[in-house]
Formats: sequence, structure tokens, C-alpha cells
Amino acid sequence: MTETFDYVIVGAGTAGCVLANRLSADGKTRVLLLEAGGSDQTVWIQLPIGYGRTFFDRKINWMYDTEAVPGLGGRESYWPRGKVIGGSGSINAMVHVRGQPHDFDDWAALGNAGWGWNDVLPYFKQAEDHDLGESAYHGAGGPQHVTDISAHAHPLCQTFIAAGKALHLPFAPDLNAPDGEGVGIYQINTRKGRRASTANEYLRPALRNGHVTLRTKSHATRILFEGKRAIGVEYRHGTSLKQVWARSEIILSGGSINSPQLLNLSGIGRADHLKSLGIEVLSDAPAVGQNMQDHLAVSYFYKTSVPTLNDELRPLTGKIKAGLRYLWDRGGPLSMSVNQGGGFVRSHPDAPRVNLQLYFSPVSYTGTPLSERKLLNPDPFSAFLLSFNSCRPTSRGWIHLKSADPFEYPSIQPNYLTTQLDIEEAIAGTRMLRALARTSPLADIITQELVPGAHLQGDDAFLEDFRQRADTVYHPTSTCMMGNDPKTAVVDTRLRVYGVQGLRVVDASIFPTITSGNINAPTVMVAEKAAAMILEDRADKA
Repeated sequence: MTETFDYVIVGAGTAGCVLANRLSADGKTRVLLLEAGGSDQTVWIQLPIGYGRTFFDRKINWMYDTEAVPGLGGRESYWPRGKVIGGSGSINAMVHVRGQPHDFDDWAALGNAGWGWNDVLPYFKQAEDHDLGESAYHGAGGPQHVTDISAHAHPLCQTFIAAGKALHLPFAPDLNAPDGEGVGIYQINTRKGRRASTANEYLRPALRNGHVTLRTKSHATRILFEGKRAIGVEYRHGTSLKQVWARSEIILSGGSINSPQLLNLSGIGRADHLKSLGIEVLSDAPAVGQNMQDHLAVSYFYKTSVPTLNDELRPLTGKIKAGLRYLWDRGGPLSMSVNQGGGFVRSHPDAPRVNLQLYFSPVSYTGTPLSERKLLNPDPFSAFLLSFNSCRPTSRGWIHLKSADPFEYPSIQPNYLTTQLDIEEAIAGTRMLRALARTSPLADIITQELVPGAHLQGDDAFLEDFRQRADTVYHPTSTCMMGNDPKTAVVDTRLRVYGVQGLRVVDASIFPTITSGNINAPTVMVAEKAAAMILEDRADKA
């Protein structure tokens, strides 16, 4: 029996859940949402601090590894990506950051009309149900709740902010305001102490209207075409290979790895590469999988003379107390991310723009390797960490198929630290962390720099340490880049794939350039704007 829907969306991640809601909102349009992973209804996903457990759970995580990265001294980088309802929005740290207004004005300046700050702000607001209420730059009553944790963050966050002020960094009471430069407290996507993923906030209400069909453990293997028009999707469910058809469009929302991978598997990509793998070329699209961007961060760990979250979460009695508090009122440390303080600053006063993102976490994990870290088992002593990443790195990587097998992971090469600017900002960010640690009142509570240690001095040493310890902040973008030239971009400004019809990409892979900060919120915005464009285009054809 042939199944036909109005829209078939591949990927029930951050963007796919938004699209399913908005495209079915008229109560008439039928949408199929295909997801390779399974249920998100586990405690470690829904409990905000539980995300540390999900980073290494193959049941809900693709658990990718990159190729050896020359800029990291030949190390590979581990890339967790959500293979579950809600996608990476079900396993991330829930930090809600839009990015700087100039990020989007840059998109427009690159030829992407309609994607400047004033164009995208309404879609950010439309998505929000913000604790700060409705204003010129925030929304209330939208699907996704944004929690202001400034009154509940660990007290040491205020010590970090005070040190920033003493360094003449601005204080930003709202890091998502248009003038959100400075240090402050991050807002997070939770609702009443529960993760406010787009799966919870958009998809579940949409499923109740009966016009969205969610099919889990359904791994898309290729897009089906009639000539150059996308008409369906082939996918594997269990041992069965199935096909489904779309009356209107196919939409890829698999993210910055899976979306270009599926395009390649379907014959859309660099012709010589596809031919070498025995894939029939439908459209020679050299930009598919290129232009990959990501944020690269390093952490410095400091032992303190005052209690940190380590003291609350490490002892059994502390775990019990935190658990009882959470059961009582959905509050306390279990209801938040450990990424509490931070901000967006300039590495030096004459920098033309914000270029560093800071993180202050009142917790540390120096005694276990990354693969064993659990947020509920921090170091058995009082300590915190400071981190930074460049806001707008200029290095570019790629994703390539290794074979025509849709179940073989692709080759991922982020090419970190291949530009002089990225190297300079790595050094500048390290200097910034050291400067903060030397500044009262933060300096007054530090008893020891645990990692990398006070012996590390000088720019050459800073850079070498960065190469040895820095790693992804899990923000890959731009592998199906939006632009006005099919030779250098994959989709146009309405997110339609060049060279074919009836096919769009809607996820972080379309970012022309990476935004300054965490990418979940701008991905929600992209999906909101895409849904509006899709509905407009459909109305024009009616």
C-alpha cells in the first residue's frame, strides 16, 4: 500500500519538530516525520542536568568521531549528535542564545535577502514563551519556554560577573538583548524544571491534532525522484525497506551531518566524488558537505576556598538533598544546566565586534576522562571551570561519504585552526581566562589552577595547550549552506535545494556563517521562518 502525505520531513530534531507543528497547524495538512532514533522519554533527557549521561549513550546518540585533525595535533574529536526524538536538542546543555544581531546582518550582506536581524527577530519572538515577558525583542506565549535563571544560579556566578566588571567588561543582564555584549547569566530552555526541547514544546502538541504521523527508528536511505522532482523518501524500519510519498515537498532536517549525507546518497553532490562511490549523479552540487563550521573551546579548572556545585552534587547526601528539592518544587541544581555564567566579549578593547564567548560553570571534572564524566559525579573538592570559544571562527571543514552504504558513518573533517585569525583568537581567549582568574573577587577565592597549571606561560605554550586540549562545543553548521550561487551554496534563500525541485533543507546546515554562540535557538528561528515560507509558497500555487 502506497502512503502519501502532504509533507515528509526527515529528522525529528530541533528543526523537524518545529516544522511538523507549523505545517500541520491548519488541521488539514498531513505531515510525516521520520526519525532514525527512538523515544526521548527517559529521565536523563527530561531531567535538565541529566544531559551528561546522554553524551555517551548509543541508544540516543550517533556518537560520531572526526578524522584526525592536524590543528589539534592529529587528535580526533568526538561529536555527539542526537539520534532520538528532539535530536541534539534532547541532549544539549539547553543554553538559549540567539547570537549577535550582526551575525544575521552578515547573512543578508552575503546575498541572503530576508535574513537580516530585523527580518529574523519576529521569528525568534514567535518561538518564545520567555520568563522576561513580551517586549520589543522578546516573545511571550510562544511554544518554547525560555527560563531566566539569574535568581537561581550558583552564587559563584556573581563572583565571576564581578571579576568581569573589574576587567571593564560590560555587564549584560540579558544576553539575548540586541545589546547583549558582556558577562551575565545564560537563559535556558526549560519549563517547570523539565527540558523544553522542541520535541516537548512543538511536536507533542502537534501530535495531538492527528495530522502529524511520527515514525521512529526509521532511517532514511535516499530521496526518491521523478526526473529532478523529489517525490518521496526510502527508509529502513527494522529489516524492512519502505517508501513513502509527498504531494508537496520533502524537507531534510537531519542536521549538519545527516542532511548532506542524505543528499549525497541521493545523487546530489560533487559529481566526481559520487561517481567514485558508484552513486548515480542527479545534480552536480559541489558545495554539499563543504563549508563546515564549528565552535572550538578549551576549559581551565580552578580549585577554590569556597564551596562550589561539587560540594552539593558529589556527596551522596548532597545528591539526596538535590533530588528531594527537585521532587518538591522542580527547583535546585538538578533543574538547571551547569553552564550558568558566561557572556560575549571582545578580546581587546579595539576589537570591532564581540569575538569571544565565555562560560563559567561552578563545577569541575578533572579526575575523569571525557568519556566517563557524569554531571552528578564531579571532583571531590571545591572547584570551577572557565571556558571560551571564538564566536565566529573562519576555519572551514567538510563531510564526505566513505561509501554508498547509508549506514556507514561519513568522514568528518572540521579543519580546526587552519586560519591565522582562529589561532590568534585561541591565544587571546586564553589570555582572557587567565586575566579573569587574576582579577578580584574571583582571584580571592582561587587556591590553585588545576589545569593546565600555573607553569604554563607565554603565547606559544598557550597555543600548544589549546591544540592538545581544545574540543568541539557541538555546534556544527553550514554543510548545506544558504547562498545565491549554486556553485558555492546548496540552498537558496527560501531553503530550496539548487538543481532539483520539491526539496528543501531546514536545519543548522543552512547557516551561511556560524552564529556567535549556541546554535539551538537560531535553528528554531530558521525552522519558524522556513515554515512560514513553505506555507506562503504553497498558497501562491493554490
